[in-house]
Amino acid sequence: MNFKYECADFSQFQEQLKKMRDLDDKIIYALNTSIPTESFRGQVNAEVKCRELHDQLESGYNYRQEAIKKCIVLCADTVKTLKDKREENREDVAVNKSFKSEQRKLRLLQSELSVEDIIRERTQKTFRERCRLFSRFDSM
Repeated sequence: MNFKYECADFSQFQEQLKKMRDLDDKIIYALNTSIPTESFRGQVNAEVKCRELHDQLESGYNYRQEAIKKCIVLCADTVKTLKDKREENREDVAVNKSFKSEQRKLRLLQSELSVEDIIRERTQKTFRERCRLFSRFDSM
C-alpha cells in the first residue's frame, strides 16, 4: 500500500480510507477481469489470478486495520491528556471543547473498525463465490 494517512483530521482520514477501499468496492469488476470465462479457461490461470487478488485484498485489510488502530491509539492518548487538563481547570472552555471534539473523533474512529468488518465480510463472500472453484482460501 502506498497510502499515507493522517489521523488529526478525521474527514481527511476517512477520505483516505475510502481510497484504500477501492478494490473492495470494485470487487466484482476485479473478479470479472481476473477470472476467465469458459471460453478463455485455458489462456488464463484462474487459480493464480484468484491468489493474487486474495493477497491484494488481505494486504489492504491489514493496512487499513493497522491505520485505524494507530489512529485510535493516538486519539485515545489525546483524549486522556485533554481529560487530565480538563480536571485541572474545569473553567477552560477551549480545553472542554477540544476534549469533546477528540472524544467524538475517537468514537468515529472506533466505528470505522465495524465498517471494516462489514466491508471485509461482503468482499470475502463475493470473492469466495467466484474463486471457490479454482482454489481454497482458508484464511478468508
